[in-house]
Amino acid sequence: IHEATYNSIMKCDVDIRKDLYGNVVLSGGSTMFPGIADRMNKEITALAPSSMKIKVVAPPERKYSVWIGGSILASLSTFQQMWISKAEYDESGPSIVHMKCF
Repeated sequence: IHEATYNSIMKCDVDIRKDLYGNVVLSGGSTMFPGIADRMNKEITALAPSSMKIKVVAPPERKYSVWIGGSILASLSTFQQMWISKAEYDESGPSIVHMKCF
């Protein structure tokens, strides 16, 4: 998980990497293992540039935070314009996400 996190951050624009390293939020049921936040912090710190401040947050409600966040997002009227139908995806493929959302 730490390598995927590091690789994702490194693929982002250099100007936002500091913010990403300082705001790693664990979510989902697979992050419920005891000590995972400390381990993630240690492993990402070992990979990241030494000047980066690493902060890993593991909120107690993280087991369901993905579902809660998705529910909130889906209920926003402003998000509805970004919904992608199966027909749109079948026609355009993954690029439809960039066309509608960015």
